[in-house]
Amino acid sequence: MVYAVIMAGGSGTRFWPASRQLSPKQLLNITGQQTLLEAAIARLDKLVSCADTLIVTNHSLVDAVRELLPNLPSTAILGEPVKRDTTACIALAASLLMKRDPKATMLVMPADHLIEPIEKFQHAVKQAVKLVDADPSRLVTFGIKPTYAAESFGYIRQGNSISTVDNPNNGSAFEVQEFCEKPDQITAQHYLDHGEYYWNSGIFVWRTATILKAIEKNDPTLMEHINAICNAYESPRFSEIFQREFSAIKGKSIDYTVLETHDNVVVIPTTFQWNDVGSWQSIQSLFPVDENNNTIIAKHVSVESTNNILWTSEEHLVATVGIHNCIIVHTPNATLIAKKDDEESVREVVAILQSLGWKSFL
Repeated sequence: MVYAVIMAGGSGTRFWPASRQLSPKQLLNITGQQTLLEAAIARLDKLVSCADTLIVTNHSLVDAVRELLPNLPSTAILGEPVKRDTTACIALAASLLMKRDPKATMLVMPADHLIEPIEKFQHAVKQAVKLVDADPSRLVTFGIKPTYAAESFGYIRQGNSISTVDNPNNGSAFEVQEFCEKPDQITAQHYLDHGEYYWNSGIFVWRTATILKAIEKNDPTLMEHINAICNAYESPRFSEIFQREFSAIKGKSIDYTVLETHDNVVVIPTTFQWNDVGSWQSIQSLFPVDENNNTIIAKHVSVESTNNILWTSEEHLVATVGIHNCIIVHTPNATLIAKKDDEESVREVVAILQSLGWKSFL
């Protein structure tokens, strides 16, 4: 059986000041239709039931997630006591699912993506499930064809084509030749020009038994802590043990722990549209631009201003005069003004606020 694990614990620091600790981007209604987390749940319709879905989030967001998704059983929402990156999140979810179904297949996906159409996403997931059923040692990921030389994404280089159930002679899946860290501009342009590199979507399909075995091999200490947590699940001391053991884990990404060294990773090039809403520039594709290439969300007047991103409320007017290539974000208690080419430094702003102890702005 296929189960879904939605990773919803991120804080979205590059999306500050709209994204905050208690209202991170996955809980924001960015498109004007529904929150990103609601969109992730909707993406699973008729693919994975609510009863077979597990949302792993931050402990401080559990109540907000429950209020947002009242149809999910309370056991479907798990709050991590601290943030420990994707390996710990996936190991914990896989271990809990293993207790329920030793032959479980996991679909792992972040909560803060925009993907459409749903039908193409679901077709790709079903293809991945077939690949895993055919060879349970496989770890399957999804590659996004790059549309520009992005420095904020990891990349996957495809290797040899492999046979698939649907097309045994010339499959639409490939061995992964290499996982690449976030590149500089020159390297990103090389990846784009090369044609065999994909953005790493961070979406995966695999057997719980396979991923747990791989994590155990590469980080046995982490699994000791995870096993202690799972052994205490539903016991009176669970909260205490969860806090102690999870806090002791050294955070690592699943790419670093497993995928970069595993010998049977497969990438499926996707045909759906994907946006990880990871930064302010990523929303440019979601909204129309004006005659001066400004992306405007809410109320704005412009005099000789071009190629800007502006986000405010209907009640607050932003006027720009001679402003070019900037990000301007206004919220009730914080305003961001940044050069578009330097938006990665927004994380540094958040770090400074943390060091100052200005919690009301985080």
